Amino acid sequence: MTKPSTEHLVVVTGASRGMGRAMAEQLLARPGHTLICISRGTSPELAASPAGEGSSQQQWAHDLSDAAPAAAQLSHWLQGLDGGRYASATLINNAGVIARPAPLSDADLPDLARALRVGLEAPMLLASAFLHATQGWTHATRKVLNISSGLGRNAMASQAPYCAAKAGMDHFTRALALEEARSANGARVASLAPGVIDTDMQVQLRGGDPAKFPDRERFARMQSEGMLTTPAAAAARVLAFLDRADFGSQPVADVRD
Repeated sequence: MTKPSTEHLVVVTGASRGMGRAMAEQLLARPGHTLICISRGTSPELAASPAGEGSSQQQWAHDLSDAAPAAAQLSHWLQGLDGGRYASATLINNAGVIARPAPLSDADLPDLARALRVGLEAPMLLASAFLHATQGWTHATRKVLNISSGLGRNAMASQAPYCAAKAGMDHFTRALALEEARSANGARVASLAPGVIDTDMQVQLRGGDPAKFPDRERFARMQSEGMLTTPAAAAARVLAFLDRADFGSQPVADVRD
């Protein structure tokens, strides 16, 4: 009788800082985890993180505003693996950027394009590559976790690019869930809002021009009143959601529910 695999493969984008790095560090500390971490730059802190027994990491440097090379590398790498080694294979689309807070009429066009490409195009390309390359991994539980935001569900002035990218992420997750439900060994997918986290994005929002960003004071108040979750605590909550037996039963979810 074949012994069940205890190895797990996880691909994480935006893993060089913030909640992405915290998730990667926490996953790496578990036994039997192989991590592929895709970010614009590599992280010395992540490279030095302790690894659980049998766990390892690779850091791939890709600017996800041009995600096609990253998706191609992921597809090629996955197709070279023996899928029978893994009990699970997971893609966590965490990378995202916000454009300078401003009305759309005053947007910097390259900034606007980058926000949409990183926030929506890259997750779709990587999910496609991941699902295609692993569809024959019949012994592995396959999951796609897209890190969304409350701003994908509640509009905010001067944040149209980020709101649009996250709303698009939510809706492509809904469509993907329908597709995978019809497939043999279909992946379980979810788009999850992780709560309000103390990251560089928050710093950028608090530093916005109040004349162009009417909600600036709201973000400053959340920091001053201690309402922000640390990256490590947010990562632990997101990974606990990912580990739930009913993961994927609700394609669009909020970790606070």
